[in-house]
Parts: sequence; C-alpha cells; structure tokens
Amino acid sequence: MTKLDLHGVRHADVESMVENFILMNQKEFPLEIICGNSNKMIMLVQNVINKLGCETHSYRYGTIIVRRWI
Repeated sequence: MTKLDLHGVRHADVESMVENFILMNQKEFPLEIICGNSNKMIMLVQNVINKLGCETHSYRYGTIIVRRWI
C-alpha cells in the first residue's frame, strides 16, 4: 500500500501534500495517510479528502485509508 507519512510536516503544507499524493497515486488505491495523534492534522487531512470526494476508513487513530473516489 502506498503511504504518506505527515510526521514533521507543517500544517500549512498539508493541503497541497495530501491533494498531490492522492491525485498522483489514484491508480494505487487504497492509499494510507499517517497523520499521527494531532487532532489538527487529522482534521486538515480529512478536509482535503472530503474536498476531493474520496471514501475513507480509519482502522487506527491517526491513520486514514483512502479507499476510492465516491
């Protein structure tokens, strides 16, 4: 599974990183995004995913699986 680890990434850079990651790897679904335990980071990632219209699953707090386009 293709992964994006956001540990150490500034909040200001999250939107563009997550959007680019999903768009560049859309043929590789499912994708894993590791947000860590920051509520703010999780919220920022989820906002991008919602904007793109993707289906997600979270099997563990701080990790989001992007399954497919809705």
